[in-house]
Parts: sequence; structure tokens; C-alpha cells
Amino acid sequence: MNDCLCNNTTPLGRTLSSRRDFLSRCGLGLGALGLTSLLSEDLLAQAKAGQFPARAKRVIHIFAQGAPSQVDTWDPKPELTKFNGQTLPGLNGVAMGSPFKFAKYGQSGIEVSEVFSAIAKHVDDLAVIRSMQTDIPAHDVATVMMNTGSLRMAKPSVGAWALYGLGSANENMPGYISLRPNGGMPPGASLNWGSAFLPGDLQATSINTSSPTVDGMIQNIRNEYFNAKEQRRELDLVQKLNAMHSANLQEDPQLEARIKSYEMAYRMQIEATDAFDLSKEPQNIRTLYGDTPQGRQLMIARRLVERGVRFVQVWAGGWDHHQDIEDRLPDSAAEIDTPAAALLTDLKQRGLLDSTLVIWGGEFGRTVTKDRNGNDNPGRDHNNKAFSIWLAGGGVKGGTVYGASDEFGAKAVENKVHIHDLHATVLRLLGFDHTKLT
Repeated sequence: MNDCLCNNTTPLGRTLSSRRDFLSRCGLGLGALGLTSLLSEDLLAQAKAGQFPARAKRVIHIFAQGAPSQVDTWDPKPELTKFNGQTLPGLNGVAMGSPFKFAKYGQSGIEVSEVFSAIAKHVDDLAVIRSMQTDIPAHDVATVMMNTGSLRMAKPSVGAWALYGLGSANENMPGYISLRPNGGMPPGASLNWGSAFLPGDLQATSINTSSPTVDGMIQNIRNEYFNAKEQRRELDLVQKLNAMHSANLQEDPQLEARIKSYEMAYRMQIEATDAFDLSKEPQNIRTLYGDTPQGRQLMIARRLVERGVRFVQVWAGGWDHHQDIEDRLPDSAAEIDTPAAALLTDLKQRGLLDSTLVIWGGEFGRTVTKDRNGNDNPGRDHNNKAFSIWLAGGGVKGGTVYGASDEFGAKAVENKVHIHDLHATVLRLLGFDHTKLT
């Protein structure tokens, strides 16, 4: 994302009077080109008329960290299979045709790999992009690029921008939540979820979904020493002391963010306890998602957006298949296939899909040749020149394929889509005119 064009020598709150002022004076750097062919016809007509009403009120980003192979999932390449085991012109190594079968699904007839047989049944709701590109095929920097539009510099994440521009829809819940499947923090987590030069309370609240209990997911959610009334008196005192500090000394953004986090923790005690308690879901819904880590994550994601959370990111990694891709990729796909299909079904039957943008994809793609470290059951190396993602709901035109890679799937050749273009499209669906923010 581009540097802010504002005067950075003055605290943000004193320079700008509103979100609109800030957004009009600063460069988001999220790209200069939205993928307008992916927008629904009515939204496109409104855009041409100069209006950008928000079709998407919230986002669920299923981040397939590790970089899924495009030619084994969403981008079928029969020519690659035809030349399997042979040297390809201009490419290092020998061709590796996909070991997985593709079939046409839905009225749109989009071809999908057998590893995603459940999601494939929703293909008429999906916009599949087969021409994604990024700058550097290294996991850490490409992950930061996917989440912030920047390779290394600390810039606000897309979730932070969404929350800053739209505001919170529920004062008792964080507006931006990251669901992670284990106790460990993903690489560069502070950069991927951060708010950078935006207010600190816009960064993501990280939730460890590996725990089966609410207390395990959100540590210290309950105060064992003070009741609600006493907690309120304590926080009010802290606010008074902070006001005195600001008046007599100077504004401290970090202190402000910390106090806001205390306020949020206080308000979350009832609302969050309910949102993360999956035992309150009917058995048929729990069966729909499946009793698996990612099934529970996506069920929680639906419960969160239903309660007004603006941006939920679900970390669904395990896609770094340098070896044994024929055995390992189906396992990774199986972890998310049924839960993601269940999410789309659940959102649709609740009337939420039209206003919820769902995104699935990784940080880059894989090579179409065998990894040089491969053995009798090889995998694929990193490739930043072509990969695939899909979007659904929230104003997206379903049953659509956008862009194309070459005949082997090695690089994007038609309607190339950079990460910045993807971000620009997400912003437009959320109601931002990105051409005025570049």
C-alpha cells in the first residue's frame, strides 16, 4: 500500500476530522484496477452511474497459507498432462501433470478438481480467478503482501482498512477477528493482522480456535475477582486518568489502543461467550460443518459475521507441498472442502451470502514441473507468476471464470490480476471508490 500523503508529524486524530477526510487524503495503494467483470450486473450499473453502495457488509477470508497448486485444484491443464515427464520449453525441470481428475459442475460448467467435490457443487456462486500474480514467491513476504498489499513495510491489513472505513456494527465485539487453529502464531502475524499507522484498536483480535471451550479460545474473558459493576468503576477511573494524561502531557496512541482493548474485553464478556459457544448450534448445523478444526472455525466465522463482525480471517494452512503432493494435497483439501461448502450453504439459507464476501486462496501458486527435491512421489516448488483463488457472495457474479494462465499453467497470460487488483475489487464490493484512494 502506498505511503500516507498526510502530514505525519502531527497525530492522526488532530490532523483529520473524519474517516472520509483521512481516506480522501491518503493513498491506500490497493491497486488502480477493479475486476469489474466479476461484479453483479446491478452493482456494475450503479458503479457506472458514479455510485458505490456496499453490497458486501462483511468479509470472511479463508486463507490457504502455504500456497495451493493451481493446476491441481481450480485450473485444469490437459496439455500439461499430455507432456508429463517431458522437458517443457523455457521451464526448468520436467512436466508434472496433475494426478487428479477435473469435471464440469453446475450450470456454468466450470471445471473443478475432484479434491474439491463439495465446494464444486456451489460453483455457480463462485467467481474463480485463474490469473493471480504476486511479487515474490517466498511464504513470509507473500503472506504479508496478500494481507496488506506490502512486501515488508508495516502497512494496514485489508481487515483494518475495512473496519476503519465501515466502522463496527457491534460495539460489544471486535470488528476484525483472526481465527487460528493452534496455539502458535503464524509467520509475521503482527504484520498480517496489524493496523500500522491506523488506530491500534483496528488491528485483528486473534483467537485460538484449537481449544474446545470459550475460556480456552479467549483467555481471561471472565474476571474472577470483580463483578460487572466493579469492573465498570475501574475502567471509568482509568479513562479519567487517561484524559488527565492527554490534557497535561500528550496523546499516546498506544495507551489509547490499550484502554480501548480493556473496554472491549469488558463488553465482550457476555457477547463473545455466546458467539464462540458452538454448543448453542443445532445438531444439524454442527453435522453440516463437521466436527473438525476447520469445520468449527468456519462455524464460528458464520456466528461472528451474523453478530456484526466486519472482517473474519480463517487461517487454513498446510498447503506447502514440495513432496508427496499426490497424497498430501487431497488431505489438505479434505480439511476445508466440506466446511467451506457448509459455510456457503449456511450463509445462503440464512440470507447472508448476498451481503457476505467469502474469499478462498493462498499467497502464491506452484510450479508445473516437479520440485527438484522430489522423489518417486514428488511435489511442486513455489511460483508467483500464476495461482487461483475464488470469491463468492457479496456482489460477486457467480459462475464466472476470470483470467487465464498459459497452456501449462505456469504463468498468467490473460487478464492478469495482481494482489493490488484483488484488494481494489474487495474495496469496491465494500463500497469504496478505490480510484479516489490511489
